[in-house]
Amino acid sequence: MEKYLSYSQEVLEAKEKGLPIVALESTIISHGMPYPQNVQTAREVEQIIRDNGAVPATIAIIDGKIKIGLTDEELEMFGNADNVAKTSRRDLGYLLATKKLGATTVAATMIAAELAGIELFVTGGIGGVHRGAQNTMDISADLEELSQTNVAVVCAGAKSILDIGLTLEYLETKGVPVVGFGTDMLPAFYTRESEFSVNIRLDSAKEVADMMRAKWDLGLQGGSVIANPIPKEEAMDASFVNGIIETALVEAEENGIKGKDVTPFLLGKVKELTEGKSLEANIALVKNNARVGAAIAVELNQNK
Repeated sequence: MEKYLSYSQEVLEAKEKGLPIVALESTIISHGMPYPQNVQTAREVEQIIRDNGAVPATIAIIDGKIKIGLTDEELEMFGNADNVAKTSRRDLGYLLATKKLGATTVAATMIAAELAGIELFVTGGIGGVHRGAQNTMDISADLEELSQTNVAVVCAGAKSILDIGLTLEYLETKGVPVVGFGTDMLPAFYTRESEFSVNIRLDSAKEVADMMRAKWDLGLQGGSVIANPIPKEEAMDASFVNGIIETALVEAEENGIKGKDVTPFLLGKVKELTEGKSLEANIALVKNNARVGAAIAVELNQNK
């Protein structure tokens, strides 16, 4: 297994010194944002993690290796490349064997983080059960990964283009705790709230770390969703975002857009109709998650 892992100098030194490390995905760079905001955001997020006492490890597939930590040049390359495969659990073996470029999703980043001994991962939002999944079976592999891979995931909840209720039901069935960080309601990515409650509310990084350590000490497999709301000043109005989604759903039906094509259509509409505000919100919430994630990683590291 170690032959497939390649560590950056910064991460290697952090491991040798026993410093807290935070995993970051690379899909947000290659598929989540346009250039140059993607590379700029990735660098700023890494620096926020350093400023808060931890070491960032952005994860990607390059030349037959799972890279744990990217250089500046590699970040730049990912931000510009148009031949980067979106990488989930099913794709890892193929991309490593063929030495193609791969940007890791939530699921693949969790797998790589666990292989590298990293217990905490910061992202924007998790995937989930898509609207209409009772007909399409369109369910993100992220949810299954959360049930079996021992990495805590700090995110801003799930996007409201998903079926949030069914996403929570799926996580409950799989025994994945959904923690509200300073909130009783599950945030919905661009907005601070949804109509759904979290399982547990915790208000400090230490409480989250203590919960995760107790869970893993018991041998209970799987991670946890640490749902951290977008900062108030950056949040979008819930009725505005939900109105866009409802309008887009009607438009999708009228145009015969079905199944797996619905989600990219909805995402495109949200981006178009929010006139770029959704990108600003996305950047703000990832940075906020990095601050919280670094604090939890520090506590987890002290509680080994």
